[in-house]
Formats: sequence, C-alpha cells, structure tokens
Amino acid sequence: MRVVLGRMTRRPYVTLSCAMSIDGYLDSELPQRLAMSNAADLDRVDDVRARSDAIMVGASTVRRDDPRLLVRDTARRARRLSLGHAESPAKVTVTASGDLSADAAFFTTGESTRLVYCPTDRAPQLRARLGGLATVVGLGDGDCVVMADLLDDLGERQGIRRLMVEGGGRVLTQFLQADLVDELHLVVAPFFVGEPGAPRAVGPGRFPWTPSRRAHLADTRQIGDVVLLRYALSDRCDLGDDGGDALPGPVPPGSVPAGGGPAGAAPGP
Repeated sequence: MRVVLGRMTRRPYVTLSCAMSIDGYLDSELPQRLAMSNAADLDRVDDVRARSDAIMVGASTVRRDDPRLLVRDTARRARRLSLGHAESPAKVTVTASGDLSADAAFFTTGESTRLVYCPTDRAPQLRARLGGLATVVGLGDGDCVVMADLLDDLGERQGIRRLMVEGGGRVLTQFLQADLVDELHLVVAPFFVGEPGAPRAVGPGRFPWTPSRRAHLADTRQIGDVVLLRYALSDRCDLGDDGGDALPGPVPPGSVPAGGGPAGAAPGP
C-alpha cells in the first residue's frame, strides 16, 4: 500500500523495465524492431514477467511492435498454473485516442485477462470494437488517462499487486514523472542509434530525481554484452532477485483461464 493525500491506496508494486542504446533510444527509425537485448537478458525479463500479476504497455507499442506479452518459458508457465494463475500475467494497455485494432496480438494471443484504459468518452466506441476481447475501463473526463488513477483501479478493483511496465517511451515518462515507480530495470545495449526521429526512452519534463535528489542504484549486472542497472525508486522497493517473490498474495480476479493448461512450445515476446 501507499499513502496518497492522506489515504491508503492499494496501488500495485510497479517495476518499470526498458532496454535502450547508449545514447538513450528505445528503437531506430526503421519499421523493423531493433533488438536492444540479448538472449540471456530476454530470459531475465521473462522471469520478471512470470513473477508479475500484469504487464503493461502503451497503445503506441501495441500498434508499432504488436507484442504478445506472454511468458515464454514452459517451466515458468507451468509454475504459474500450479499456483492457480494463468500461464501469463494479465495484459494492460492505455490509449487516449481509442485507436486499437481487435486483430492485434495483444488481444488474440494467450488466455489471460486483458484490460484497456481510455478516457471515459472513448470507452463505448472502444467496447463496441473490441467486443469480448478485453475489458475496457473508462477513466477521467479529459483527453488522457491519469496514471495514478489507473494504478488505483488496477489495485483496488482488478486485484493487481505487481505490475511490470514495459513501455513505450511515453508511458515510461508518465510513470517516472508522476513518481509511480518502485523499481527501475534499465538495460543498456552496447551501441548508439543517433537517429533524430527514433523513439527515446524518456521524453523531456520534470522528474522527481534531480542532482539534489539522486536515485538509489541498488544493483548492476553485466549480462553478456549488455548491462542491467537496477534502481530503487521508492521505499517499497523489494531488493530481492529481480523483483522479489513470485506472485505474492491472492490470484487477481479473472486471471485464471477456464480450463487453461500448459502450452507446448514457448511463444515469442
């Protein structure tokens, strides 16, 4: 729990995870996805996913990268099932425009709960487009969703206790600027991108961590040719291995698929 404006909130523990180039880019200008991580680091990310109740990306990432957001390792999926969870965590995305295709892999792969957050006036149209593929949650009366309100809903109404946020840059920036991150996993790839139109890991703005309030570097680790920097950004930060114990607490509502069972070959990201 966190204390927000004098009240207790059941916001989930937030781990923000991203990989970037030495000069701070998430990708290149090309339409093909630029790999920032190596196989060993992707396996580490898969382990963090498997310990989470939900994985979140922004709608731009859904449109650009078409991620499946599934746990890939067969043993990890089997362990989740043995604990009464779905094979993969719930999927969460947020959109201001409502521009999401029902054909995206976010909606068509896996059997976990799918949650889409959008401004309240966009919700009816988005529900009609997605049908039963996802639960659409309208939040706020403006043109964007306030991330603090989204976290409150995830924790208090959806039962999510550990959230892994994987991007893109706009979502990462919003979470960091609002001081909503407990733990930051930052992987640095051994090359530069240098393209002015490529997406940055974070955008400009005011952040809580400044020269007079430095972020706490909890751990560094070389993983092949990349390096993992792990920052503790709140007093809730769990300094166990890559995010602490797996799947703490009760099963989130709707996170267990009806009749779900172990899959065969491991799916992609």
